[in-house]
Parts: sequence; C-alpha cells; structure tokens
Amino acid sequence: MQPEPAFLLHKRPYRETSALVELLTLHHGRVRAVAQGVQRPGSRSRGRLQPFAPLHVTWVGEGELKRLRLMEGRGSAALLAGEGLLCGLYANELLARVLPVELPVAEVFAFYTAMLEVLPRPEGRAGALRRLEVAALEALDAWPRFTDPEGGELDPQRCYVLDPASRAFVAGEGGIDGRTLRLLARGGWAEPGLAGPAKAVTRAALAPLLGSRPLRSRELMRQLAQRRRNQEEARQQP
Repeated sequence: MQPEPAFLLHKRPYRETSALVELLTLHHGRVRAVAQGVQRPGSRSRGRLQPFAPLHVTWVGEGELKRLRLMEGRGSAALLAGEGLLCGLYANELLARVLPVELPVAEVFAFYTAMLEVLPRPEGRAGALRRLEVAALEALDAWPRFTDPEGGELDPQRCYVLDPASRAFVAGEGGIDGRTLRLLARGGWAEPGLAGPAKAVTRAALAPLLGSRPLRSRELMRQLAQRRRNQEEARQQP
C-alpha cells in the first residue's frame, strides 16, 4: 500500500516492547494496529508516534487488528498546552470512541487537521471542535434533522430538545429556541453568540453514540474550569 497520512488517537503498551494504537487515517478512517518494538528504548519510531504529530504509515493484515510496517513523520506536532491540550485530547478520545473501524471519513480527517492548527489560539477552539463533531455526526448518519418528528419546520418562538431516536426536535422546557436551531441548521456553528447552543446540540447528538461511559477528557475540562473559578474567587476576596 501507499503511505497513508495519519494521526495517533490512542496508544497503550502491548507485551514487552510493542503498543496497541488507534490511528485516524485519511482514506481508511480509524485503524487499530500493533506497533511492534515501539516501546523499546532507543526506538526511532517511539518519538514519532506521539499525539497531534502528522504521520505516514503503512500496515499489513486482513483482520481488524493490523500490524504497522512503516511509520514516518510528515511534519511537526501541534504545540498544545493547558486548555488547548485538553481540547485535543477530547477530540482524540471522541473519535476513538465513536468511529467504527475502517469507515472512510476523509472530511473528519480534514477537519481534525484544521483543528490542530487552531487549538493553540483560544478564540478558535470552540468553533473548531464543533466543526469536527458535526463532521463525525454526518459521517455516522447521526446528524439532527432540525425539524419536528413529522418533518415540519421548527417554531421560532418555541423551545425544543433533541429526540435521539428520531434525530428530530420535540417541544420541551429548558430546550433551545427554534430561531437559534434554525440558525444552526444553516451552519452557524462558529458564531460566538451560538457557542452554547451549538455545544448543547452536538453533545445531545453524540450521547447515544458514546453510551453511558463518560469521556475522561470532559472530566479533565470540568476540573480545569472549576480550578479557574476557584482562583478567580480567591483573587476577588479582600
């Protein structure tokens, strides 16, 4: 096979010197593979196989679990820290959880690549994550329909919640108003005023795909936000 552009989503030790890896690839989607010898001290591949670093890889194997043959760097890793790093870890964990093995998701790969360029800048993080989530939902045919269950238009004056079974919106207290949902349906995911509703919609749409097991990266984000609130309250005290 020709070398395939890829990013590492997850890695864990396997036997004495190898690792089990989850990769996001351009043409083959999520690929599970064994990276033999990558944990060995002095391994040249060890330094290349890092999160957020663009790779070229090849593999062999007919089953779900492949064996990596070639693994080369194709550029520098994104330099992420703090909240930007947590956003990157969230994206990796999300894709490793929801993407089926070897489902082609070229648009997801493109939005992931673009996201890594944006994450170092705080103002672009939310929009980049929402665009990646939308691409994943569309690839999995799990994107909301932005209509009522009968296919009718949403009333701008009413509030709605997403019904996961039908992927439509039903009227409900504490939901999002129809006007905002109409704006999101037209692609307003990166607009600052729609950041909260956009996050609520993608989270609700992703929930059935993620199941009951929580995302570790979300908990780390919550802890970071709480720590910042505590620090701000301490500064405001006389």
